[in-house]
Amino acid sequence: MTARERMVAGELYDALDPELVEARERARLLLARDREALTALFGRLADDTVVEPPFHCDYGFNISVGRRFYANVNCVFLDCAPIEIGDHVLLGPGVHLYTATHPPDAAERRSGLELAKPIAVGDDAWLGGGAIVLPGVTIGARAVVGAGSVVTRDVSADERVAGNPARPIGR
Repeated sequence: MTARERMVAGELYDALDPELVEARERARLLLARDREALTALFGRLADDTVVEPPFHCDYGFNISVGRRFYANVNCVFLDCAPIEIGDHVLLGPGVHLYTATHPPDAAERRSGLELAKPIAVGDDAWLGGGAIVLPGVTIGARAVVGAGSVVTRDVSADERVAGNPARPIGR
């Protein structure tokens, strides 16, 4: 299995593998070209998607976004595993989606191997500015994540959460 295949499968992988280093460099070069870059970079991108620059990602090929997606400035997607975003999703400025993680054992971390877990955001969700979504989290349809929240667990459809860690705040 290649490092890319291990990464996408959620297994330990070497982030310094030449194929992955080259893919990240390609992503950074393409991002400099704006809309053409996003079309070439993302796994799926609707025609009416808006991603305000600057935008940063690791690879791009693991990102799929639906119709009427809007990401405000300074969003960061660490897409070592798939990031699936539904239709009509809104991201405030500085939203960060992190699929990348590291082994909890220090000796294993020292080996340089990493892990990745997918993130999914359902239709009509809204993530307020500065929200951070950690690896393996699913945010349900129509959910609202308050600005500055750190989402450490799944958020149900129609749920509103805020805080660090994000907790339900009512309707």
